Amino acid sequence: MNDIAPALAGRADPALGQSSRGVVVAPRTRVKICGLTREQDVDAAVDAGADAVGFVLYAKSPRAVSAQRAAELARRLPPFVTPVLLFVNEDAAKTIAALEVVAGAAAQFHGDETPAQCWAASGEGRFRYLRAARIPLGEAGRGFDLVNYASDFSRAHAILLDAQVDGFGGGGKAFDWSLLPTAVDAHLVLSGGLTPANVGDGLRALQALRTGAKSLSVDVSSGVEASKGIKDAGKIREFIAAVREADSALLHTPAADAPAAS
Repeated sequence: MNDIAPALAGRADPALGQSSRGVVVAPRTRVKICGLTREQDVDAAVDAGADAVGFVLYAKSPRAVSAQRAAELARRLPPFVTPVLLFVNEDAAKTIAALEVVAGAAAQFHGDETPAQCWAASGEGRFRYLRAARIPLGEAGRGFDLVNYASDFSRAHAILLDAQVDGFGGGGKAFDWSLLPTAVDAHLVLSGGLTPANVGDGLRALQALRTGAKSLSVDVSSGVEASKGIKDAGKIREFIAAVREADSALLHTPAADAPAAS
């Protein structure tokens, strides 16, 4: 049975969790590296400590791979690293066939799929899936009702927060994090315009959101690339190191003192 929970769902506790023995523990932000096309990039993501890796099965993307190629790359993954297949308005039968080819895979729906279409394309719960929320850039993002969106897609294992741009995918753009509500009944995955330089700022700015949601994870693609579809091993290491540094910093930053998003 597919289980993406260990890979993308962080602690369900508040930002500063507490063990059964009363010991304060640091949060553990899960990391997904998306848009992989080469063996060495899969290996680099795993070696750096990624919890999940993404393969784009959307022919119009410069990072597109076939289901067979995704399966070949996914065979390099060790236990407990989850492969995620990204689809855009794909036929349900083709989606299920691809998920069957890639052992242990979860789906990520990034197009105009309705809740019913996502459910059908997941084999009615046979495969876990993420649903991308395309949040408008700038002040327009204030009108996006994330609470209602998460409710509509309540069968999704997580809601991925990405920027709305022409076409599909975030295009390396970041939306205004400060416009996100702080109480969303879902596992959330922050994406869109993340880089080694700003991911720590994003996690610190969204400390209240981490507390109000079931968990907060991060997803990066273009921010760790040398060119489209070609990852930079050094940037992957820097990105995950920045996530871990932000996690550690949360031990010393009470939620009330968390910085606001700029």
